[in-house]
Amino acid sequence: MILKAHFYLLNDDFSPEYADANHGGQPSENNPMFEWEDEFEVSDLSKIELIRKGKMPLVGLLPNDEPFESEVNNMFLVALQMENGAQGFMGVSESILERFELDENADESILHVYIKDYEPLSNPLPGVFIASKEFPKELIF
Repeated sequence: MILKAHFYLLNDDFSPEYADANHGGQPSENNPMFEWEDEFEVSDLSKIELIRKGKMPLVGLLPNDEPFESEVNNMFLVALQMENGAQGFMGVSESILERFELDENADESILHVYIKDYEPLSNPLPGVFIASKEFPKELIF
């Protein structure tokens, strides 16, 4: 199975009225609906699970090569089970999640995740978006 995941940062300044009046309801260069879009494709999946209010592990090395292990709570998670047994996650802090849509079929799933624009966020790993106020303090230098 393949997952195509699209993450969108909504533009709080988008004006549907302006879009209706000037561009047939569509976004435009001066009135974008999204600040940015990130797209990922993951293949060789055996299972996808959506988890609300989950805990996401963060594991890695600090700049001084010291290992760290931390956890981020209150996450919307996309748990990925690979055919070879490996596991992974994509995720967004629940506090900045606007909505998501998942279209599944036997061979391909498409996920659209819409992120609110009103709060700063960090993107420490591809496919992981954490509200700045919820980022583990021990990892901020």
